[in-house]
Amino acid sequence: MREKINQIIFGHDTKSSKLFDIILLWVILISVVIVVLESVPSLNGRFANFFFYAEWTITILFTIEYLLRIWSSKTPFRYIFSFWGLVDLLSILPTYLELINFGFHYLLAIRIFRLLRVFRILKLVRFNREAQKLLLAMKGSGYKIAVFLMVVISIMVILGTLMYVIEGGENGFTSIPQSIYWAIVTVTTVGFGDIVPQTVLGKFLSSIAMIMGYAIIAVPTGIISVELAKNKSEDKVCEVCKHDNPDDAHYCNQCGLKF
Repeated sequence: MREKINQIIFGHDTKSSKLFDIILLWVILISVVIVVLESVPSLNGRFANFFFYAEWTITILFTIEYLLRIWSSKTPFRYIFSFWGLVDLLSILPTYLELINFGFHYLLAIRIFRLLRVFRILKLVRFNREAQKLLLAMKGSGYKIAVFLMVVISIMVILGTLMYVIEGGENGFTSIPQSIYWAIVTVTTVGFGDIVPQTVLGKFLSSIAMIMGYAIIAVPTGIISVELAKNKSEDKVCEVCKHDNPDDAHYCNQCGLKF
């Protein structure tokens, strides 16, 4: 029984495992929609009881799923402390934490726990092959991106310091942190306009920062694209029915031929 449940929950090849994934997918989507709708005051006032019972029903289902994953896993502790294990725990923990209410000043913490339920949407990534490939690409390019971010932070500090020296407090650049904030907003091409350089030299430096922003956006895109190209694999084509199957498939989705 334990081995069969493991195949249903963690597997993707059998009909029962696919049915389990589809049902779980819909439950996750419904739970996220409930969290979003519950934050609307008018809806929460009219359907408070429905949201309450729906949330607890979904939480109990997720709790059963989480316990079954631990029980059926060949390495339970490895699953518990893995990324997906923590996501599964985070999907049920906020609802139980709401039961802990020591006084009025804890209501803000309870609201935070309620908002944490939206992290259930991370469980959707488990069912998306493209998302998994993107995660692998980001993991493979993590060191390069970290180095790139360090360079960007250094540039922001230099730009902010120069603008603080050039413009000064009379033009809104009252401190180096405030000037670094301006540099980040300008380089990311957001441009709130709450702090604007007034001198010719300041405007010239601002133009360089804006042009630099386009290059900064392009670099991480290229790094991740290279990793995606490395991780790209061709789909398996069935020799019998010529049907395209995912690269990690063990059986043809059309005729059932074993690869």
